[in-house]
Amino acid sequence: MKRTVVAIIVIDEIKLKHDNTKIIKLMRGDITERNTDAIVNAANCYLKHGGGVAAAIVRKGGPTIQEESNNIRFVPVGSAVLTTAGKLSCKAVIHAVGPRIGEGNEDHKLTNAVRNVLLLASEQNFSSISMPAISSGIFGFPKDKCAKILVEESKRFLENESTSIEVIEFCIIDDETIEYFKAQFSDTKNKL
Repeated sequence: MKRTVVAIIVIDEIKLKHDNTKIIKLMRGDITERNTDAIVNAANCYLKHGGGVAAAIVRKGGPTIQEESNNIRFVPVGSAVLTTAGKLSCKAVIHAVGPRIGEGNEDHKLTNAVRNVLLLASEQNFSSISMPAISSGIFGFPKDKCAKILVEESKRFLENESTSIEVIEFCIIDDETIEYFKAQFSDTKNKL
């Protein structure tokens, strides 16, 4: 089977007014190709990486990622944990467990997942992180609300926390989701 390489393209970026060294970027491409300090995996509670972004990360990064995940066993919704990156070009994979639509209190749980990802990245002294649209795939979270929560919580974190993180990027591979993130970036920039 021939592997297709997806080019990474910068779609948009937000430079924060209070500190223009802090940037939020929107990227189109394959998150497994990112060389940020960490990439985020949209995971399930049991860290069984069988589909979507999770499967792509393990397929490219190698079995070490799944083996380390098996040792962790269970992660509550809204939480995040770290494993090594295997053969990926980043330093680590942060596994964020977002909510499934219909389980209740989904907005709060997704906000917590993003915040916990950023706290974990800060604890590791990472300066850059790449995130997919957590919960908006097979978990069914509405893509527009996902974009709003991820962008707003990332902006809030960079503005209010003392952190090593300088770049938070959202690396999205599909056109439909990109459009929702583009709209959210535009809305956020209009409010700066």
